[in-house]
Amino acid sequence: MDYYDNEENVEQYIRMATGYDGEMLIDALRKYLPDGSKLLELGSGPGKDLLLLSEHYQATGSDSSAIFVERLRKLNPGIKVRQLDAIMMNTDERYDGIYSNKVLIHLSRDELPGSFERQARVLKTGGIALHSFWYGDGEVEHQGLRFVYYREDSLRALIGRGYEILECNRYTEIEPDDSMYMVLRKR
Repeated sequence: MDYYDNEENVEQYIRMATGYDGEMLIDALRKYLPDGSKLLELGSGPGKDLLLLSEHYQATGSDSSAIFVERLRKLNPGIKVRQLDAIMMNTDERYDGIYSNKVLIHLSRDELPGSFERQARVLKTGGIALHSFWYGDGEVEHQGLRFVYYREDSLRALIGRGYEILECNRYTEIEPDDSMYMVLRKR
């Protein structure tokens, strides 16, 4: 997924994402993950959610795009940011929580189970993960970027036995019930 390794694509995404943030998702996360917990955000992009998460958590931002990582470091020197991809999760750090807002939708259905397994290695026992997805069936490609849609049952089948599902809800981002989030606890 090298789409965001292009400055023009990064700038286009930043413009498109203006006005959107994960405040509602972070409120849902806070029901399960206490303030002050050590948290990893996957796919921080321009950093809107990372800044909100940092108000409550010892948040570390991450992105697979070196452009986004460098931009985040420059604009937010007090926040820890690392280059990390959501598939391989190459880190020795351990976290109380993991958060992503419509990031795992870019992984194929074959890649997603491996990401959940690697997230389990990074999460402490009892750790919490919250991930959001576009709701529906199928997969589309737009300008070279993959978007995979999930329903509750299709997502449950890919998560694996290492997690307990604490909450699964649909919500509206653009159109009614176009999105879904799931809160997981590592067993």
